[in-house]
Amino acid sequence: MKPFSLHRGGGRSLKLSEKTAIMGILNVTPDSFSDGGYFFQKDAALAQAEKLTEQGADILDIGGESSRPFSDPVSAQEEIRRVMPVIEHLGGKISVPISIDTTKAEVARCAIEAGACIINDISALRFDPEMGRVAAENDVLLVLMHMKGSPRTMQVDPFYDDLIGEIRTFFYEAVDRAVSAGIKQNRLIIDPGIGFGKTVDHNLQIINRIDSFGDLDLPILIGPSRKAFIRKVLAADSEVELAPDNSVIETASQAAVAAAALKGVHIVRVHNVADTRITLRLVDAIRHESRFSG
Repeated sequence: MKPFSLHRGGGRSLKLSEKTAIMGILNVTPDSFSDGGYFFQKDAALAQAEKLTEQGADILDIGGESSRPFSDPVSAQEEIRRVMPVIEHLGGKISVPISIDTTKAEVARCAIEAGACIINDISALRFDPEMGRVAAENDVLLVLMHMKGSPRTMQVDPFYDDLIGEIRTFFYEAVDRAVSAGIKQNRLIIDPGIGFGKTVDHNLQIINRIDSFGDLDLPILIGPSRKAFIRKVLAADSEVELAPDNSVIETASQAAVAAAALKGVHIVRVHNVADTRITLRLVDAIRHESRFSG
């Protein structure tokens, strides 16, 4: 893993080096694929945010719109209504950086004003032409994710002639888009988009070849947690369809996290921070065995 130190505003930085960072997921939505409705109410969302932080999250990623396959978009106003009470409450109360998971510039702007310092844009600046300007003007970190199509269409027979090559080309174009908008390259993070316009085989190939993106010279984030490809791989061993939050799926999610971390990813985006912290404690020790001091 190449070390990175990313400036995130206010004289602070996010250091990514020997320790794989954990991005904890907080979906303030009624319909997310794994935890839709669990944290839709403010009190439940705040309690979960505090729990994820206490368990060791290095980043808290808050989203107000589901991006599950075939989902419908919601308005910026609805997203703001969902996420702002949570971000406003947490802004000055937690020590870890807050990420806003959105494709809308208006939502990102409000979240940043309330304390967010990372934009996690699954469209990589493709859906809202104003998003790049918001990121540049506020000098925040920006996650550029690969997705084929949109959440409504991405899983309709996704096909690639050259999976890794096409994702690499997408990233080069996304970085150019970001830099052209005035965003410094050392504010960028890339995410190959597990489950976003990919088949099971595509997702497995991405994890197995995640180091293929290393020469883009940017931190790599990956989010395999509880994704459908895991459930499909395990389906042959189960007589019933396993729910995303089933303990078996969580165990398999940790296997995907471990595989990605061993390949050198810098950030893993997960639902279960406590288990991931244990997984990464061992994986990071294995990767840096000569420096492990107990």
